[in-house]
Amino acid sequence: MNTNKKIEQKYELLGENPETYLKGLLHAKPISYWDYVEVDTLLSLQKPRTLFKDETIFIMYHQVTELLLKMMRHEIEQIVEEKKISEAFFIKKINRLNRYTKMLITSFDIMKDGMDYDDYNTFRTTLTPASGFQSAQFRFIELYCTRLENLVNNEGKKRLSDQPTVEEYFEHLYWKDAGTNRKTGEKTLTLKEFEERYLESLISHAEKVQDNTVEDKIKLLANPSPELQKKLREFDHLYNVEWPIVHLKTAEHYLNSKGENKAATGGSEWKKYLHPKYQQRKFFPTLWTEAEKQNWGKNENF
Repeated sequence: MNTNKKIEQKYELLGENPETYLKGLLHAKPISYWDYVEVDTLLSLQKPRTLFKDETIFIMYHQVTELLLKMMRHEIEQIVEEKKISEAFFIKKINRLNRYTKMLITSFDIMKDGMDYDDYNTFRTTLTPASGFQSAQFRFIELYCTRLENLVNNEGKKRLSDQPTVEEYFEHLYWKDAGTNRKTGEKTLTLKEFEERYLESLISHAEKVQDNTVEDKIKLLANPSPELQKKLREFDHLYNVEWPIVHLKTAEHYLNSKGENKAATGGSEWKKYLHPKYQQRKFFPTLWTEAEKQNWGKNENF
C-alpha cells in the first residue's frame, strides 16, 4: 500500500475525511528546529534576581536538572502504566534511568566548579527561602518508585502507628525532617510553602500509585534475572546514595569549605538532611541484604 493510501486509511479509520487533512497539509508551513524545540522560549526562561553573572548559570543548571527529572519521570510512568511488563522492557527503562541519574551526578561539577565562590555566596542570600528541596518532581519520582514506608527513616518509623494512613505516612517522610523541628512541630517557611503548593497533589498521587509502584512491578516478575536485579540495585544506589553524596559535597564546598558553616537557603540542617545514612531512602529494599540496609550510606565520605 502506497503512502497516500495509508494516509487515507488512517483518517477513514478515525471517521474523518482525508481530503480535509490533505488540504490543511498543503498550506502548513514546514517545521523548523527552533519552533519544534521552542528554543526562543527556552532561552528566555532565565530571570536572575541580582547582577551577578553566575546566577544565570545557577538558574540554568537547575532548569537542566528539572528537565532530567522529567525525563526520568517519563520513563518511570511507562513502567508503572505497563499492564503486562516484560523483563526486557524493564531492563531497557532502568538502563535509561541509570543513564539519566549519572548525568545528574556528573552535572554537579557545574555547581561545584562552575561558579565564583564569593559571588555565589552573595547572590544565594537573595534566594531565601527558596530551596532545591522544593523540587516536586523529585518527590513524585520517589512516590512512583517505591512504597511510602521506604521513604520513612528509622526515627520516623518509631513515630508511626501500627496501621498508618497515607496522610500519616506523609507526616513522617524523611524529607519532612529538613523543615520540621520534631520537638516543637514548627515548620520552616520553605516547607510550609512547598506543602501549600504540592502536598495535596502528592498525597493524591501516592494514593493513585499505591500497590502499583516500580517496586510493586518487580514483584510481578516470577523470577527476576541477575541482570535486572543488578540494574535495579545500580539505580537505587546511584539515585539514593551517590547523588545525595555529590550534592552534599557541593553544599560543603559553598557552605563550609572555609569553616563558616553557613545555613542553607531553605533553613535545613543540610549536613544531616542530605546524607543518605540519615535519609535512609531505598527504593527496592528486598534487593539488599540486611547488612547492606543497616550500613546504607554509612561508608560514604564527603
